[in-house]
Amino acid sequence: MKKQTTQKIALTGLMAALSYVVFTFLQIRIQLPGGDATSIHLGNAVCVLGALLLGGVYGGLGGAIGMTIGDLLDPQYIVYAPKTFLLKFCIGLIAGLIAHKLGKITTEKDNKKVLLWSTLAAVGGLLFNVIFDPLIGYYYKLLILGKPAAELTLAWNIGATAINAATSTIVSVIVYMALRPALKKAGLFFTLS
Repeated sequence: MKKQTTQKIALTGLMAALSYVVFTFLQIRIQLPGGDATSIHLGNAVCVLGALLLGGVYGGLGGAIGMTIGDLLDPQYIVYAPKTFLLKFCIGLIAGLIAHKLGKITTEKDNKKVLLWSTLAAVGGLLFNVIFDPLIGYYYKLLILGKPAAELTLAWNIGATAINAATSTIVSVIVYMALRPALKKAGLFFTLS
């Protein structure tokens, strides 16, 4: 049990590093009026992938830590770091709950059911983000920057978040379905309940 916990912590760090790299270096940044920005990225895909592989807590932490570090190191995003940590952690928790508690994907032998539950988990976690990321961002900007700035960026944030959710769902499920047999063969697949 101790060896498995150590492996999960190490893989959480790997997911944090991967989400940081994907979010920071492989993003399409969209500059918004007033000095704000939003971006198209696959950082959320790493968060969901972590939840599918490691469970909600470890996967959510990996994605949350990586993308929060990305925010902290970027002057344009630094103010959003607390929001990023909370929302990305929730993506992982929700995806992990659906995948492992409801779908039991690590013990399921039917690949069609694994694909279905992995997709439902990704959609569930990322749908949460599509709703709450722009909503929390709107109220944050409303309180800090004032109503005009909040309304000006809301539509852009909704659009970028929706694109991120769609692409992240596809990528995370494809990568998970490809990694699953390889990890089982190598003896590195975690059976979660």
